[in-house]
Amino acid sequence: MKHHPPHTSRRTLLALIGASLASAPLLNPSGAAARQAAVGLDDPAKKEIAMKLVSSAENSSLDWKAQYQYIEDIGDGRGYTAGIIGFCSGTGDMLDLVELYAERRPGNVLAPYLPALRRVDGTDSHEGLDPDYPHDWVRAAQDEAFEQAQNDERDRVYFDPAVRQGKADGLRVLGQFAYYDAIVMHGDGTDPTSFRSIRGRALDRARPPAQGGDEVTYLNAFLDARVWAMKQEEAHSDTSRVDTAQRVFLRNGNLDLNTPLDWKVYGDSFHID
Repeated sequence: MKHHPPHTSRRTLLALIGASLASAPLLNPSGAAARQAAVGLDDPAKKEIAMKLVSSAENSSLDWKAQYQYIEDIGDGRGYTAGIIGFCSGTGDMLDLVELYAERRPGNVLAPYLPALRRVDGTDSHEGLDPDYPHDWVRAAQDEAFEQAQNDERDRVYFDPAVRQGKADGLRVLGQFAYYDAIVMHGDGTDPTSFRSIRGRALDRARPPAQGGDEVTYLNAFLDARVWAMKQEEAHSDTSRVDTAQRVFLRNGNLDLNTPLDWKVYGDSFHID
C-alpha cells in the first residue's frame, strides 16, 4: 500500500473522500440513473472476479481467500505486508485493521501488538513485532472474526471508494476495477503517484463518460497514468498487471469484465470461466 503520514487514518481519509463524492452534483442525472441500474463491480459475481484479478497480481493465485493468513516483508519499505489486500505495517492500514479486530474480539492474539504497530507506522521497522507477530497473524487468520475484519477494511478503505468514484465518473465494471486496483497499490493520498493523482493526470488528457467523454479513450489515459506512477517506484516497476491484464480486457472491448477471462501477470497465465 502507498505510504501516507503515519498519524492519518486511512479509514478517516477514505470516509472523507466518500462523503465528498456523495455530495458532488451529478452532471447528467438521466445518464447517471441508467448507470446506477447497470451491473457494477459491487455485483457479487463481479466482485468475486475483482478479488481473483487482484490476487493473481498480489499473490500469483486466484484463491484470494487463502490469503487471509499471508504475511511477509517483501522488501518494499512498507514493513510487513499481509492479508487479502496486502495490509502493511508501515502504511497505517494494518494498524486500522488490527484496531478493528480488537474492537470486535477484545483480547485477541494480535491486540498486544497494537502499541508496536502504532510506533512502526510510517516506517519499515519490525521493532516490537518480531519474532512472533507473523506466527500470531497466521493464528488470528483462523478466526472468522479476523477474516470478516479484513473483508470489511478492504471494502471500507479500497473497494467501496473505488467503485463509488468509478460510478460517479460513469465507468462500467472494467473502469471501476482499474480504479480499485490502483487504490490497492498506490493508496489515495496526495503524493504524485496516489490514486487521486493518477486520476487527475488522466483527466488532464481525457474526459470520463460522466463528463461526456469516450470511455475507452479515458480508460487508456488512466492506464497510461497508472503505468507512469508504477514506474516511479522500483517495487512496482513491473507493469504487467496493467499491460497484459487490464489492457487486454480494454482492447477486447470487455468493459463489463464478462467471462471467460484470460490474462497474464508477471508472465503467469490465468483464466476464469
